[in-house]
Amino acid sequence: MPHASAQPIPFDPSQEEPEPDEATISAEIVDTMRTILDTTFADRGRAIRSVHAKSHGLLGGTITIPADLPVEYAQGAFARPGRHDILLRFSTNAGDILDDSITLPRGLAIKILDVEGEALPGHAGKRTQDFVLVNGPVFMARDARQFLGSLKLLAKTTDTPQGWKKAFSAAFRGIETALEAVGGESSTLKSLGGHPMTHPLGETFYTQVPHLYGPYVAKLSVVPVAPDLVALKGAFLDVRGRPDGLREAFAEHFRSRGGEWELRVQLRTDPETMPIEDATKLWPEAASPYVTVGRITVPPQTGWSEALSGRMDDCMAFSPWHGLAAHRPLGRIMRARKPAYEASAGFRASHNGCPMLEPRRAAEVVPAG
Repeated sequence: MPHASAQPIPFDPSQEEPEPDEATISAEIVDTMRTILDTTFADRGRAIRSVHAKSHGLLGGTITIPADLPVEYAQGAFARPGRHDILLRFSTNAGDILDDSITLPRGLAIKILDVEGEALPGHAGKRTQDFVLVNGPVFMARDARQFLGSLKLLAKTTDTPQGWKKAFSAAFRGIETALEAVGGESSTLKSLGGHPMTHPLGETFYTQVPHLYGPYVAKLSVVPVAPDLVALKGAFLDVRGRPDGLREAFAEHFRSRGGEWELRVQLRTDPETMPIEDATKLWPEAASPYVTVGRITVPPQTGWSEALSGRMDDCMAFSPWHGLAAHRPLGRIMRARKPAYEASAGFRASHNGCPMLEPRRAAEVVPAG
């Protein structure tokens, strides 16, 4: 097991630097997401998420915490060795349900079940720990106001006809491919539909924003390690003419095969190169490598179905604020987004007549086989 060469920096509340207008911006974020929710509800007659609305893979499995973790990594949900059930939801980032040929960044939300420890406010008695990740190591916005600007653009385009979105996606994808051919990339182009047509099961996912990690601060990632998943890194997946091609890829894979990922942690060891408040800054792995704290194992199963979607998409919420106090999200982006997570889940619960579930076992949501 690799070890970081520098000592992690203990967290102190003074390391967070709230902006004077954060509360106002947070309220605007909620209002903007409500616009998306109202629009999609009017279109579909059913409430869906304000972002990451379309799921592609809905999976149940286990995560195993090893017994030999160094003390600085044996924190929070990972403090004790053992095995927990886990749920995984793979998605793309739009707030409406789009044809998969409109290629967008991918998301992964995980829920670790039956964890022990002091819960965050509002989550008492739930015994679950959520992490929300995206397939890129840094966040697209430096602060909450910049994030609000991108969210307003998303709200304005939520009702744009899909034919236009497909055309723009193809154009942006071509520009992004040219950029990547010379060693560059654009998170803005990817977020507007220019993400390459790659297989989602080959992706590595990141929290992008820091969390408490016991007495320390960390970012987390989920990395495929099963050989057949590793082989899919960057693999082309043609979804043109296949509106649900990503769901089909998940169902095809998990019909006969399982999957394995490592959950890894990067501890904050340098205040200069590893800021808490600017999520656009890449924390250098040379200063603090990602260290494996758990292994996720998923057996063969359905992968995605309407029944699974009803249970996990409609009646469950994944939020970084669902979990232990030992893993509280940090920084202005997460402080500003907290009410929006709550509002989105509350909208689905009230409009769909389905209270949000916090299961104790994966089988309550994803039946075996």
